[in-house]
Amino acid sequence: MDTDRIEAQNDNENNKEDLGLSYLIDENPPWYMAIMLGLQHYLTMFGATVSLPLILSPAMCVNDPVVTGKLISTIFFVSGVATLLQTCLGNRLPIVQGSTFSYLVPTFAILSLPDYKCPKEMESDPTNSKFDGIWKIRIREIQGAIMVTSIIQIVIGFSGLVGFLLRFIGPITIAPTIALVGLSLVNVCLTNAGSHWGIAFTTIGLIIICSQMLTDVKVPFPFYTKEKGFHTLKSPVFRLFPVIIAIVTTWIFCVILTAAGVFDHNSSARTDVKSSVLADSPWFRVPYPGQWGTPTLSFAGVFGMVAGVIAGVVESIGDYYACARMSGAPPPPPHAINRGIGIEGIACFIAGAFGTGTATTSFSENIGVIGITRVGSRRVVQIGALCMIILALFGKFGALFSTIPQPVIGGVFVVLFGMICAVGLSSLQHVNLNSVRNLFIVGFALIIGLVIPEYLRQHPDTIDTGVPEVNQIFTVLFGTSMVVGGMVALILDNILPGSDEDRGIIKWRSLMTEQRKGTMASIHVYDLPFGITSKWTFAKYIPFLPYYPEDGENDVHPVADSEIQFPQQQQTFL
Repeated sequence: MDTDRIEAQNDNENNKEDLGLSYLIDENPPWYMAIMLGLQHYLTMFGATVSLPLILSPAMCVNDPVVTGKLISTIFFVSGVATLLQTCLGNRLPIVQGSTFSYLVPTFAILSLPDYKCPKEMESDPTNSKFDGIWKIRIREIQGAIMVTSIIQIVIGFSGLVGFLLRFIGPITIAPTIALVGLSLVNVCLTNAGSHWGIAFTTIGLIIICSQMLTDVKVPFPFYTKEKGFHTLKSPVFRLFPVIIAIVTTWIFCVILTAAGVFDHNSSARTDVKSSVLADSPWFRVPYPGQWGTPTLSFAGVFGMVAGVIAGVVESIGDYYACARMSGAPPPPPHAINRGIGIEGIACFIAGAFGTGTATTSFSENIGVIGITRVGSRRVVQIGALCMIILALFGKFGALFSTIPQPVIGGVFVVLFGMICAVGLSSLQHVNLNSVRNLFIVGFALIIGLVIPEYLRQHPDTIDTGVPEVNQIFTVLFGTSMVVGGMVALILDNILPGSDEDRGIIKWRSLMTEQRKGTMASIHVYDLPFGITSKWTFAKYIPFLPYYPEDGENDVHPVADSEIQFPQQQQTFL
């Protein structure tokens, strides 16, 4: 037993060295370090999460900033619950769940209907008390649409439909799909970082210095143990916490410059712009289902939200592959992807019931954090989820972090989105890049994935089928870069002639067995906890349960081309 444990430890050390990771997906940092790393994930997703209710509030006729603060707390609470569901029962990757932008277009379409437009009098007098509460009518309509369409996503996941489609997906499809996650968010980077380039580049520079130049520098900290008493413990804090160090340092710098009067009164780099939200927010508040009233339904609302579901599913599949690669896990097998999409559907239903104003999906930003910090531990993300839940109960705490200047968040986004783009392109290492066929597919998918969505943004009335609901669906689908680029790459890669070796299919599928050679974590990191093992024979008939057949046994939902039994590695569960 001791020999097996020593061999497993040696394998883990080899894995980390090969992948450049400090902690693999199934390893746990010390509790004090895990808390800080989890809080770093929380801070990273804070900017994008806060921006959604700020965008939706005017369209929903919210005239009270305290209400916006309550929406923010609700989103964080639900995001924490969704992340725990995904990391414990879903695909079990260290992937953060947060509010999604995929539902914004159908949401705005619903709110633009005559019955839900804000009163014209509100434009001239938005703080008038007679408009208090009218936003609840609108958010209840959005809630109902999200709850109904989330059932579609649950069926898509747990029925195994997604896993079936994975048979046709290879690295040529995955590369542009993931890369377009980062490329399509250029405008988000520009909006945030462009509000003050000096502060944004200060943040970027600090991240570069900490994550690339000071990775081997270990800082001594006082520590106490019963065996050694008080002593110093050296930790590579710059490598582990580059994002949080950059945010806090630049934030403090902005506080000093604001107090010194360097920024003008309209500058987004000031730290006192949102000070009123901090004063008016409650100290303690618990979100609950139906807190805004009973959700309502309409055919137009439900039909329009279907597009958001499809876009969210496609986006999440790309994120799963990116997260697996970042955290040292094998490419996710079909059962893990099926279960992940199904759990996301359940999380969207919960988001609709609580009234967040949007649904949840996998957060690309936090995948970039894993790449920057080199910590792929699932436990860290689970602790980050607990931070979201606990801190969401304290309104003042959430309001405090909402005062982080916009250009600071923008600088973080520039680095993280660039990292995600690079991860997508790295999948091409398995592909023959001397093949004109492969270069054509990847290049065309990237360009068309950027051109068509941008054209629709500039010409919003281009799609006109005569049916508004159908227009909404096609507008969302063709307005999402990942959907356009991913579908083009998928179709061309499967219809244009090319060998499996040139397409990278052989090497791509062999990754499922490379963990035996000590290059990545075990395939069993995707297994479910609570005694549900991959050896239950009936599991091969259930598309969302793990099952790896013995040699010679046919697999109903196979994991790539591999039919070998992988050795079980030790893993931990929350």
